[in-house]
Amino acid sequence: MSSLHGSDINKPLEEVDSNSLPNTHNDAVAHALTSLVGHSAASEHGGDVTQGIHGHIHVLDHVKWLKGIVPEVQSLAAHYHVGNFVIKRETGEKFFESMPIYARIGMHLLFCGREQVKLLEGSKRVEDLLREQSVREGKIYDSPDSVKSIPSFIQTYKIQMDELLEPDIRKYRTFNEFFSRKLKPEVRPVQNADDPSAFCCAADSRLVVYQSVDLAKKFWIKGDEFTIPALLDLPAEDPVSIALDGASLAIFRLAPADYHRFHSPFDATIKEAPRDVKGQYYTVNPQAINEPKLDVLSVNKRSVLIVEHKASGKPIAFVAVGALLVGSVVWTISEPGASVCRGQELGYFAYGGSTVVAVFPQGLIDFDDDLVKNSDATLETLVKVGSSLGHAPSA
Repeated sequence: MSSLHGSDINKPLEEVDSNSLPNTHNDAVAHALTSLVGHSAASEHGGDVTQGIHGHIHVLDHVKWLKGIVPEVQSLAAHYHVGNFVIKRETGEKFFESMPIYARIGMHLLFCGREQVKLLEGSKRVEDLLREQSVREGKIYDSPDSVKSIPSFIQTYKIQMDELLEPDIRKYRTFNEFFSRKLKPEVRPVQNADDPSAFCCAADSRLVVYQSVDLAKKFWIKGDEFTIPALLDLPAEDPVSIALDGASLAIFRLAPADYHRFHSPFDATIKEAPRDVKGQYYTVNPQAINEPKLDVLSVNKRSVLIVEHKASGKPIAFVAVGALLVGSVVWTISEPGASVCRGQELGYFAYGGSTVVAVFPQGLIDFDDDLVKNSDATLETLVKVGSSLGHAPSA
């Protein structure tokens, strides 16, 4: 089988549609997804996470049991783009981030199975299958037996244990408890903490920023259906929708290896309790976000928090978007009237890659130049919680 180097990894993010994917039988791919989730149960593989959903598609030879289920999955890695380029903020270095097997399989089902309205796995539609397996994965990683996967996860993703508030893995009762681990406060300091005009990054993540919705749709969010009211699940005539018309967007994508708690980029007051919005469990990989036929941000399961920016009195929306195999969104501060400081924790995700979208009123923030430059080149920037996001415009 060809490795990662057999693909053209120097090309930009591809436009993914049913014509650019291999002719792989959808029922076989659906079975692969259910098998991956089942195989993530620690007792089935001794806790080796690389033998389940965490396996990277470009090293598929190491996941030998899966090859016997879906031989065609090899061609996904051999001939097609299987990851994304990301810029390290500190050095400006561009590196290739491989895509996990489950994300690529989920993408194939989304773009090859969804439009054909195929029935899979014994009469399940694609959306039903993805929802069922996401809920199933959450239950697996909430089970006590799942702690067996923690050591392998640490090794696979090179987790920096000295950053953890609780570094003793014996203290974690489930894998999900470790996945939503807390960090020592001092390892993610708020940059420009003394500058009242500054904003900070909300998560350890891969970040794109756009000063307007039009720019976001030009360079990144290609879904024809994307609008701010759709993202927030609000009527267009709602006062918040009107206040955020033409909004500036910061899109933080969290990968499984990341610290999965998210923090406030600003000082604010919570205006109302978070609203959970029912939706799908599609992958939020950039190749899906860049797909013009579907807006995954406004159709996926998500939770919306509206806050009032203390300095300006204007509303800001903070949207936690679930994704394929993400179990849940948990808010740790959500009481209406509560004050939130810049850099303070707002909540966390249970297992899976996921996304946070901060929606700012037009003109409230000028994003940092390096973030804008990378985003205009359709490249994500690897950032840490508390690092600089931008500043309020000069008077």
